[in-house]
Order: sequence, then C-alpha cells, then structure tokens
Amino acid sequence: MKVIYSKTKFLLVAGLLLVSMSCKDSFLDENPKSTLTTDVYYKTEAGFEDLVKACYPLLRNIHQNRALVQNGTDIFSAQGGWNPSAVNGKETPPSQYDVYDTRFNATMPEIQSLWQMLYAEIARTNTAITRSEGITTMTAALKDTRVSEAKFLRALCFFYAVQHWGDIPMPLAEITTPKKDFPRVPAAEVYKQIIADLLECETKLPVTASNYGRITKGAAQFLLARVYLTRGWNFNNSLGGSNADFDAALQYADKIIDTYPLAPNYKDLFPKRSDNPLTQYTGAQNDKNAEIVFAVQYNSDVLTNKTDPAFTQDAAGGNDLHSRFGPSGEGFIGSKGRTSDYNRCLGIHQINTATYRLFDPDNDTRYAHNFVSIGYALSAVKDYKPLPQSNPNLKINFAVGDTVLVNRPWNKPTTTLAERGVDLGGTKNYAVVNTYEYGGGYPIDNSGLNVQAPLMWKFWQPGIPYGDAYGTFNEAIFRSAEAYLIAAEAIVKGAKGGKLSSAENYYNKVLDRALGAKQGSDPKRAATPEDQKSLDAVSYRATASNISIDMILDERARELMGEYGRWFDLKRTGKLVERIKKYNPWVKGQSITDKHNLRPIPQSEIDLSFPKMTQNPGY
Repeated sequence: MKVIYSKTKFLLVAGLLLVSMSCKDSFLDENPKSTLTTDVYYKTEAGFEDLVKACYPLLRNIHQNRALVQNGTDIFSAQGGWNPSAVNGKETPPSQYDVYDTRFNATMPEIQSLWQMLYAEIARTNTAITRSEGITTMTAALKDTRVSEAKFLRALCFFYAVQHWGDIPMPLAEITTPKKDFPRVPAAEVYKQIIADLLECETKLPVTASNYGRITKGAAQFLLARVYLTRGWNFNNSLGGSNADFDAALQYADKIIDTYPLAPNYKDLFPKRSDNPLTQYTGAQNDKNAEIVFAVQYNSDVLTNKTDPAFTQDAAGGNDLHSRFGPSGEGFIGSKGRTSDYNRCLGIHQINTATYRLFDPDNDTRYAHNFVSIGYALSAVKDYKPLPQSNPNLKINFAVGDTVLVNRPWNKPTTTLAERGVDLGGTKNYAVVNTYEYGGGYPIDNSGLNVQAPLMWKFWQPGIPYGDAYGTFNEAIFRSAEAYLIAAEAIVKGAKGGKLSSAENYYNKVLDRALGAKQGSDPKRAATPEDQKSLDAVSYRATASNISIDMILDERARELMGEYGRWFDLKRTGKLVERIKKYNPWVKGQSITDKHNLRPIPQSEIDLSFPKMTQNPGY
C-alpha cells in the first residue's frame, strides 16, 4: 500500500486557528538555501505536489482521536466495571464520557485536541487551495485533481466539526499572520460550503487515483451521501435541510453501490487471524478490498510510519485499532505476559453488554468475527489455585492450548451449576461467564479463573510487537455497506427512486452478506438488549412493516461497530439521549440531556479569541 506523506514539514503558529507554515528543505541540499522559501517552492509542480501530499497525514491523528465518537454511546463505554462485584460491592467510578456530568465540559483534553487537529488540517488544505493560483507549470487537469483532493479533505473536516460544535469558524483561505477574530458561521452556511466543494470535487476527481489512497470521485460521492442525509434531518432546524436532501442522499448512495461491490464475506474486510493465538495467521490483510471507497493509509516504512511532526503529543504512527478496544486477553491463565499473542489492550473503548445482545450469535458471522469468546492458555500452568466458593484447597493444571475461559452467548446462558467452572462449585476447569456478569458482575471478585467479557477483535492484526507498536492495516472510513444503510435511512425518511426500491431491500443486502451461507434466514437479537438477563428474542430481518430508524441504527451497530462515527449516527437521527439512557450500562448518575447533541467549544479557543467566541448553550 502506498502512504501519501509529505517531505514538507509545517510549523503551526500562535493564534486561534494556527495556520502559518514553513518548509524544511534538508532533502534539497543541492539547491541554494536562500531561494528555498514557500513562495518559491510551492510555485513549482514538485512543491505543490508535496503541499497536497502534506494534507493527508493528519487523517491518522484525527481518526485515532475517536473517544468523542465511540465512548458514551449506546454500544461503547469509556471503561468497564459498571456491575458491582457480588463479593465486595465495589463500583468503578464512571467516566464523564458515559454519564455526561459536570466533568464533560469545555476543558476536556479530547475536545481541545480534536478541534486543533481539524483546524490544522483545514489550514493545510486552505494553503494548498490558495497557493494553487500561483502554479503555472502543472497541467490544468492535474491541478484540478490536486485542488479537489484538498477541498475534499477540507469538506470532511468541516463536516466533522459542524456535527460536533454546530456553528463554527469557517476559514476558506490561507492565513499567513496570527489573528484572534474567527467568528462562528451558522451551520447552514457551513453545509452549503461543504456541498459546493464536494459537487466540484465530484466533477474533477478521477474514478481511480494515481496513487492508491488518494481521494477519488467515489469518495466525494460517498461524502455527499452522508452530508445530504445529515442535512436532511436538519438538527434543530439549523442546517438548512429539506426532504430533497434525503432524495439526494439516496441518489449518491446508489452511485456508490453501483461502483463498489460488497465483499463476499464480512471478514474479508479485516486482517486475517485466528481466535486462538496458538494457530495465528501472519496478519495478512485485504485492505484494498473493492468495497472500500476511502481509507486512512498506514505503512510499516520507518520513514513514513511516524508521528505527524506538528502533533508529537498525539502519536499516530500506524494503525492502533488492534489495541484500543476492550476487553483484554493479556491476563488469561497461561498467558506469556508481554508478548504479541494477545498483546496489550488498553481498553479505551469497552463493549456495552447490550451490544453483544444485538447479534444472533448462532447465525450472524459478524458476531464470531468481532468477538473472541474463548480464551486459551498459551503456556503450561501447574497447580493454579483459583478462589473457589467450595473446596478452598483446589488446584488446577493447564496444558498449552487448554481453554481457560468461555463466554456464553446471551441466548445460551449457563443454567445449572454443573455447567459452571470449579471456582463456583461447577465441573469445568475454566470460567464460564454469562452476559449479565460482564462489567464486573461475576460472583468472584477480580480473580477466580481470570474472568473477562468476549474480546473485541474486529481489527486484530497478529504479530504486532507488544506495547505501543502500530499496525499497517488501512482504516476504512467509507465503504459501500454503509451506502446501503444510508439509502435505507433516506427511504424511511421519505426518499424515492432508489434502484433497489425499498428500504428493506437495501438493509437486507447488508444483513444477508453477514449471514453467509444462511442468507435469507431470520436472525434473532435480544428483544430488550438493555435487560441483561432476558432471553426474549426478536427478528432483525427487515420487512416493509418493521423497518425503522432504530432498526437501521441497530444494523449500523452490528456492521460498523468500532468504525469512526457512532456518535454522529445518534446525533443525526435525534436518538443520542434516548439510546444512551436505554443501552449504556452506566445508568447511575447519568446526566445526558439534549444540550449534549453539541460539544462545548474548547475553553482555550474562547480564551484566545477576540471578540470572545460564544459558547454553546448549557456549557
């Protein structure tokens, strides 16, 4: 895979949006240094090419700053431990991301860092767009392509920012001197600019990029589908949206569906691996799958796999998806310690109990791929002594490859003592855990047979060295499975004229791919995912009579879990408060309200601005 990285480095200067940049010229030592200014170099074709390339690296940092789009939603929490232990009754204090209390405010580091990175990227793209006027040696077609790449990236960042903060500053040209006056522009004007840029990009970008990883016509069309869908919902009547936007979203989703076919199998989109590290694959991957419209590029090359120089505090050297989602298998009995087998998992994004219950564990192949429900001993263990509730002198031996943990699916819980582990007086030499015991609710506190919930291994890439090492797997941002769900949502909201006619036809295309050999069957999820013990089930095959926004959000959770954007889905559809209160397990102290549909403007930005930038209501 090719990574687009610049040989040009940027210096972000003081001021609200920090945009002035300078060129480091060590790779041009043969030229007189006195002539190597940005004004000179960026007017050359090579210089302008480097300038546009330099707009790509920050995509890594932006998409790895995912706490605000994953945690505190219906499917992810910032931490586990929501179930007090049956032994000591202790309860882990909740994160502000999950309960949205007074700590969720304008001083949060993630709020500040995401704002800075989005506007740093906007500054870079504005520099490329502004400097393009001085390029005379490049062919018109090539210059149009490169300027369109920059405009697309600017549109993407404005789109992320306007969803988070509503009315935002909207600089559209290079800024060469520090300034403090950046007034907030109404969200409706931001959406007009985003759409105008993307429509232009659609006409000027190639179908196939000159270098894999660059922006293409399909990327512009996909983002148009998302933007029109979002504007159609017209949050707080502030986006300038109308029902015509849903028709446009459907039309653009169909364009993607026509061009980017679904992969035959869901697992084809992710690194190849086994659930058992003892039989692990090499980590080969098909991250150039035809389903993927646009992805953030990663590479193991030591010259490019590094932190963006402007954001050394926010390393994004490679893909970190393998190490961010909990739970962890590192502490399993017989683990080798700090090795790549189960590797280190920081557990920054924990799976909510309700999330497991959205799947049919028997028929939906995404359940088996996304989650690892069985833990294995990677080395032999002699005379292991658990903390049993009977026979305190019990000792157990484990051979390499022995099972040490089994997580029962929600629809097949243990019902007899004999099915339990010996630590609870059962017959199994391993822990057997029911869904309702995830999050710290297992009867023995933090011990027994090393209890854990199923590991989130959707993005697991084997063989990555232990610690802060990064993977080379490309992170898909747009893929056509989502286009089917965009189309379904648009039709539910009144769009007409789709090539597959009905919302349920689009929805079931994604579902049937997930069902594999059982496509056409009737998968069942928990009827009440929020009830950890209920065994009542309901079908999630779509029909004309049952298709709804909540059903589509459930399917987006199953298909796109962990991919950048869950908060956007909930905010767009007006379901943020409702679904968090219903499905996020942190119910004690839950303080989310409608004000949280917008983020607070970072306090540091307000403090730097003059005249003072206004804060969002309620913060």
